[in-house]
Amino acid sequence: MWLGFAPWGDALQRWRKESGIADLDLQREFGFDPFFLVVPVEYGPFPGFPATVLSADDEFVVSTDSRGITVRNRRDGASMPEFLAHPVRTTADWERYKAERLQPRFAERLARVDEFAQQAAVTDAPVQFGSFPWGVFGTARDLLGVEGLLFAFYDAPDLVRDIMNTHVDLWLALLERVVRRVHVDHVHIWEDMSGRQGSLISPAMVESFMMPCYDRIAERARGLGVEFVSVDTDGDCSELVAVMTGHGVNAFFPFEVQAGNDILQYRKRYPGLAILGGLDKRCLAGSRADVDRELARAAEMIRYSRYIPGFDHLIPPDAAWANYRYAVEGLQEICGKAR
Repeated sequence: MWLGFAPWGDALQRWRKESGIADLDLQREFGFDPFFLVVPVEYGPFPGFPATVLSADDEFVVSTDSRGITVRNRRDGASMPEFLAHPVRTTADWERYKAERLQPRFAERLARVDEFAQQAAVTDAPVQFGSFPWGVFGTARDLLGVEGLLFAFYDAPDLVRDIMNTHVDLWLALLERVVRRVHVDHVHIWEDMSGRQGSLISPAMVESFMMPCYDRIAERARGLGVEFVSVDTDGDCSELVAVMTGHGVNAFFPFEVQAGNDILQYRKRYPGLAILGGLDKRCLAGSRADVDRELARAAEMIRYSRYIPGFDHLIPPDAAWANYRYAVEGLQEICGKAR
């Protein structure tokens, strides 16, 4: 029984008022099963860029984060950031970034793994290697920016391939060292490379640029005894599932309903695919009948198996606490019957 995506901060504040529980903690309130424990490895630039506030006013803060990305964000964090600048604009920038930030430095990158292994040994939570914001497309986009990367596929394809392969080289070297210290159940790749219209690049480009990296990841993972390789991408992921399941990916989430995803259709087409999420979060702003519709979808998915129920992304503040409680208790009953 998974929590699924967490509520936005404004939603949690609303629920605390409506529930009368000032210190409401959803894990404690509902007794959710523990989700994946993510191995604390330095997957990206190391050393990172110094976090720097460039400007601030009563409403917004402009800052550069440890990845070298400059963003404009609301002070309360209750929105998506506006991306202003990225650390790589040219091949020379990338060569400098690679030399200064992507050296192996294994001892330092893995410094917290032994302590993590001790903690993982006393819980039954599964262990995950890889997490947001690291992915084959996702990391390249963070380095170049969305527009910069999409042009680079045509204008500088060798640069794009080198960015992807260099990061995969690093991640696989880290994975090999991690599995010597802790059992890993799951390798995760964060992409967020699709919108309502589908993939940001064509399936042919996904195949050409990304899938050689995925083949390497899947082969190495299975060789090290890791059963699951998952991908997180928002929006309509149908084109990506069709390609990636042929290259070792066997788990996907979150299957956003408003982008046209129907997890029952995915289950029929991909019976071996592990599916997480796919319940329409918008039902929480509607009626009990709307919630019941999603509970029925979850019950049918669980009968097929290879499914962990959850809402299809962060829960917005228009979701009522009464609906959320009703949904969670309904899912707990469904999961209890399945067990």
